[in-house]
Amino acid sequence: MTAAMSQSRKRGAPHVMRRGLLRALAVAGACTVGIAGVAPAAIAADDVQSKQWYLDAMNAKDMWKSATGEGIKVAVIDTGVNPSTASLKGQVLEGFDASGTEGEATDDYDGHGTTMAELIAGTGAGGGLRGLAPDAKIIPMRITDTELQNKKKVNAQDSEDAIRAAADSDAQIISMSFSSDFANMGESDAVKYAESKGKLFFAGVGNSAKKGNRKQYPASYSQVVGVAATDSEGHVADYSQHGDFVDIAAPGSDIPRWCDANFKSYCFGSSGTSAATAIASASAALIWSANPEWTANQVLRVMFESAGRSEDSKPGTVSNYIGHGIVRPGAHINRGVGKPGDPNLSPLTNERTPGSPGSSESSASSAPSGSASPPASGASEAPEGDKAVAVGTSKSTGGDSQLGLILGGAAVVVVLAGGAFFILRKRRAA
Repeated sequence: MTAAMSQSRKRGAPHVMRRGLLRALAVAGACTVGIAGVAPAAIAADDVQSKQWYLDAMNAKDMWKSATGEGIKVAVIDTGVNPSTASLKGQVLEGFDASGTEGEATDDYDGHGTTMAELIAGTGAGGGLRGLAPDAKIIPMRITDTELQNKKKVNAQDSEDAIRAAADSDAQIISMSFSSDFANMGESDAVKYAESKGKLFFAGVGNSAKKGNRKQYPASYSQVVGVAATDSEGHVADYSQHGDFVDIAAPGSDIPRWCDANFKSYCFGSSGTSAATAIASASAALIWSANPEWTANQVLRVMFESAGRSEDSKPGTVSNYIGHGIVRPGAHINRGVGKPGDPNLSPLTNERTPGSPGSSESSASSAPSGSASPPASGASEAPEGDKAVAVGTSKSTGGDSQLGLILGGAAVVVVLAGGAFFILRKRRAA
């Protein structure tokens, strides 16, 4: 690879670890389900949708007049998806259990995966969560979290197996609200394989901005869209990790979720890049359903170009906190913001995707090395009337200067403590 090619890549090569060591580290100290903040409180079922503040902020009802996610399938790699909740009846297709434990892809042992599925494609029936792409379908891919790994014998390669199964499925989009501090060759190869199959892959960047802010995987692989989280006040969440691995941001704070695997009640007050990943995936499903002939590259390019960001951001630059901006699918669906561009050129790496004309890469190998990964621990100016995302005051917590964003304003302005907007990153495509 030439120096120029190396610089065009979004991130450096992942550190490869031996499977045994990775497994030991994952089981002993990896993150658990991706939720940050105070303990959530149970809420009545009829209040759940009223807590989904981002639906109004994103003008979801207006988008649904033109696009609902119909015809799009999303593979949810998580703790399993319960197809029997009122909001998911008829929404869940046959999936794959990569966990190596007893059960099926539809046996959610935590409630986390079902929440992610509802945030993407929930119908809202029975007062349940209303998905941003309510006519999309879910293909569940079940893997293990740290707690389950500590209790049972599991498949140490479940993450890569699930990614490959998702790549071979009918899903156009892969949503993975899991993260690990550790990269490995097997998972990396699986991610490359998914890209070669034309999938659009989203993963959370993690919730440990104040606890080391280490790169998380799979979000930090070059072929994966790393998703950061914003809160209900429109600020970048203080827990949301930042760096050159952030590609885009989405609402992630104070999102309702199933309290546990009993599926008897929802809880409110949960926060994390897990929910942000689901909402970003749903945003992609809306855009893709409106443009079914597009490739993953074109959908993502339009997501980047239509995302909300500061008006003085230079074209082709990205932020270490919000990447290309905060998801704003309505800007494209209702107003045509964003151009699809070259169907075979990745907006993540600025390189030809595998199998496309001019590509120097072939499909990924099937090396059987991998490990389970625990759940994520956790722009143009908008016209009047569009609830856009604007850059506002910054937040500083534990020494980390956090970029502030404001939902709901028509104007897009920037006011940052310290006077600088972080828009330049190393090894990032324009």
